[in-house]
Amino acid sequence: MSELQPLHARNVTRRYDGRAVVDSASLTLQPGKITALLGASGAGKSTLLRLFAGLEHVDSGEISHGDTIVSSQSVHLPAESRKIGLIFQDFALFPHLSAIDNVSFGLARQSRSEKRRTSAEWLERMGLSHRIKAYPHELSGGEQQRVSIARALAAKPVAILMDEPFSGLDVTLKSEVRRTALAAVAEAGIPALLVSHDAAEAMRDADRIAVMKDGVILQEAEPETLYLKPANLSVARALGPLHSVRRTSLPEAWQAILPQADTYYMRPEAVRLDNAGAVSLTVKSAQRTSSLIEILLDLGNGDTLKALALGAFCPAPGDTVRVSLSPEFVFEQPSESV
Repeated sequence: MSELQPLHARNVTRRYDGRAVVDSASLTLQPGKITALLGASGAGKSTLLRLFAGLEHVDSGEISHGDTIVSSQSVHLPAESRKIGLIFQDFALFPHLSAIDNVSFGLARQSRSEKRRTSAEWLERMGLSHRIKAYPHELSGGEQQRVSIARALAAKPVAILMDEPFSGLDVTLKSEVRRTALAAVAEAGIPALLVSHDAAEAMRDADRIAVMKDGVILQEAEPETLYLKPANLSVARALGPLHSVRRTSLPEAWQAILPQADTYYMRPEAVRLDNAGAVSLTVKSAQRTSSLIEILLDLGNGDTLKALALGAFCPAPGDTVRVSLSPEFVFEQPSESV
């Protein structure tokens, strides 16, 4: 398998006990790009990753590296022959090997001195040059994950597949490890897949996102496109919270600028405090959450509306505030429920 070729999944299906866990999924991983596979637990994300890796057989469809088919109903190139790097949440380090020996383990074709040099270089890139002799039990979770990433990339894989690689880290470590790791992955210039259930992580880290539900890829696009132009409500919900509001409950000024629909689904940032806003509403509750203030507004008839605000001013229940609407964060109910 030559390097710097895309990985393609075309109409891939994988069944367990007759149920399609991955259902006619098509996805292309481009060299130099990080593609996030986003979905809830049980969506089929990890199974599709395992199909790309060759850890499982496809029941129909095909997977190819460039023009070379590596999985189909009649072809299955084993995982060890695909030269694909894998990074999992549990780090999977050998407990009896030091950090440098863990990284060296996958460098079978190099001499001992070459292995040591390559491993030391990758550990340095991961900020671990001072920990090369440490054993896994002597490393923090973040350090263990960086060793795991160094091991995967040192072998010069043709692609890298990451299954929730940062979810086992605490908040303090997560940002630093993720930034270091993904910068190294991007620099390698190979196709990369990041499996995640965290929409914020996918939006921040990926060049493209594929949203998966019940084994089906619902939409695949750049993060900005998915967030502002979701194909359906399932995609919209996967990218962030929504709340529903009946058209008849909205102020007439807002009804006039929205497309016709019985119900709208709004992101929290659709409504904001705005001294120049044309609409005034009463505050039911307001709560500061660090930099943002989450506000619940009374629409009357028992309906409420969520809004966000920035700054020092936090309104009190009963206050009347002026607000404005950003229609780009409002989605209408489609004709078919999804």
